[in-house]
Amino acid sequence: MEDILADSDAMVHRNRPGTKSKAMNRWPDIEFDDMDSILCVQQIIQQRIKDDASNIQVIINPPPSQDEDVWKYEHIRQFCQELNGLAVLLQAECNPTSCPQMMATEQWIYLCAAHKIPKECPAIDYTRHTLDGAAVLLNSNKYFSSRVTIKDTSVAKLASVCRRLYRIFSHAFYHHRAQFDIFETETFLCERFTAFAKKYELMTGESLIVTLNHDSNADSEGMES
Repeated sequence: MEDILADSDAMVHRNRPGTKSKAMNRWPDIEFDDMDSILCVQQIIQQRIKDDASNIQVIINPPPSQDEDVWKYEHIRQFCQELNGLAVLLQAECNPTSCPQMMATEQWIYLCAAHKIPKECPAIDYTRHTLDGAAVLLNSNKYFSSRVTIKDTSVAKLASVCRRLYRIFSHAFYHHRAQFDIFETETFLCERFTAFAKKYELMTGESLIVTLNHDSNADSEGMES
């Protein structure tokens, strides 16, 4: 009976009560063409991450005939979910006293767009505001009313979301390197985000400062919102 229940739960992708953490989500993979849910794009992305988070190209390359805008949208939703883990990790040492401004390198101060008029925010508040704002936008019926098709007028908003999310990586990399390395070693999230942003041209190369030579940005100074 237990084997039957286990097989049944695996088919519906459900963790039974009492499942140990190491056994969580350890159900068999399903081929994309066999997924019949409107959430199949999210499902295949999460399945690939579960299989091997370090296999970046496999994770970000869409299945054949997959709508590219929906693929980008679902990846950005996934980035937001996982970035919450980095935000929690940063709270141990990132606070308004230690990081009163949202900065990456010393040349740039990022303004928080969560306010009526963009203004400076402590880095940890900027991180929370950015993740909250991205979640609200990506779940907005006005802009993203479907998980199957994306309106052309909404696609342009994805690049703006990416640009702001990336600042969380860059702040962690330059100011909380130990926490960044712990998180990145386990998730490969910044590497995946960078490859994704490059593949779909959602950010310019000079904005991807975690992976660029510092000297190439040495002359850039200013404030950005």
